[in-house]
Amino acid sequence: MENAETIGIVGGVGPYAGLDLNRKIFDETVAGSDQDHLPVMLASLSATINDRTRYLLQGDVENPAQGLFNVLARLASTGATVAGIPCNTAHAEAIFGKIEKKIRASGLTIKLLNMITEVMDYIQNAFPPDARIGVLSTLGTYQTGLYGVYMEKAGISMLLPDEEQAKDIHGAIYDPGYGIKAHSHPVTKEARQRVVSAVRALGERGATAVILGCTELPLALPSDSLDNMVLIDPATILARALIRETYPEKLKPLLC
Repeated sequence: MENAETIGIVGGVGPYAGLDLNRKIFDETVAGSDQDHLPVMLASLSATINDRTRYLLQGDVENPAQGLFNVLARLASTGATVAGIPCNTAHAEAIFGKIEKKIRASGLTIKLLNMITEVMDYIQNAFPPDARIGVLSTLGTYQTGLYGVYMEKAGISMLLPDEEQAKDIHGAIYDPGYGIKAHSHPVTKEARQRVVSAVRALGERGATAVILGCTELPLALPSDSLDNMVLIDPATILARALIRETYPEKLKPLLC
């Protein structure tokens, strides 16, 4: 492989989300042997990155942008040229914007892709303009209106769960007893049921598709549809974007 590009993954946000993105890069790569796969580096340094939702909602921890930037710098120092962060909440402007400023100020040449921008591009290409797209996420993403900002700019109609359903989804992600962060492999029955219930509720309100807007959620619903609704996995979209930016000739075609 003559190309010198190397993909970097900022892991640890949560840890299984980084592994999941790594696997999806392999899944979306045209390869017939070990040697055909792309160079990928995963740095999972959870203890150095503060919780994104806690920072956004409570503000009692340092901005996780610093920890995320430190991982990017480490990836760049070991040869990564393009990177992604498999965490939706990290793309809130208060965090992601600061990471971008740190990259510019430091002179790092690593290119950081914006996962949510990639999701918007995918929706605009894959769905008609009048499609209504549901979003499930952490409370940090929900209460800060992260997806709303991106979707309004892209002209995409958005459906959100009600407040109680949003709390249920947050519990499915964060609860120490049954949540996906605590029990990623396998996901508990309780967590999966809460996610399924929320998807179906959005479908009953007219959603054509639902964005699984926390990178833990596809661990509970690994298929690409539920009850004839498309499930949009931002990590898969990010994986394809990372391949496109480095080795576009190795990107598998999208299945119709």
